[in-house]
Amino acid sequence: MITLMTQKIQEYFIYFMFYSIIGWLYEVFLEVAVYHWGFSNRGVLFGPYCVIYGTGALILIFSLRKLMEKRIYAGKILVTPFLVFLGIIALTTILELIGSYIMELTTGEWAWDYRRFAFNFQGRIALNPSVRFGIGGMFFLYVLQPLFIKARNKMSPKLFNIVSGTMAAVLAADILFLLIKNLLL
Repeated sequence: MITLMTQKIQEYFIYFMFYSIIGWLYEVFLEVAVYHWGFSNRGVLFGPYCVIYGTGALILIFSLRKLMEKRIYAGKILVTPFLVFLGIIALTTILELIGSYIMELTTGEWAWDYRRFAFNFQGRIALNPSVRFGIGGMFFLYVLQPLFIKARNKMSPKLFNIVSGTMAAVLAADILFLLIKNLLL
């Protein structure tokens, strides 16, 4: 019998994977369609996912869920969405900065360079991408996440277990492949 805690872990793992895949698609779209740099795998693993996006999504869900439920006003103007937007910018910027240092520590470099943008710090973070993450985060929290919750609630327990188990196996195999590859180099 699966406990409620196990179901929650599976649920958040599925969200992590979905948002990691969406992040990968976003990164590839930027490279191919916007910047015309050509295709490259934007993730650190073999599969089509950027785990920093999945991690960021979970951080936003856990950190901003309570704020989103509140109705905060400045006079007669509802400012809760604006506060959520600022929270997204702050959290994703901090995550991106920390992520760049972790990547540099583990791989010798990080996967982006924002020196071409004004208001950047060491090319690791910049105002322009932070605002884009704020906009994307609003879409994610107010549109995608409610849709994912509805889809999750429509899944049978058996399908839910199959999906989460398959995703976990694929991610574990990918991590194992990366570790073996790095050990052989």
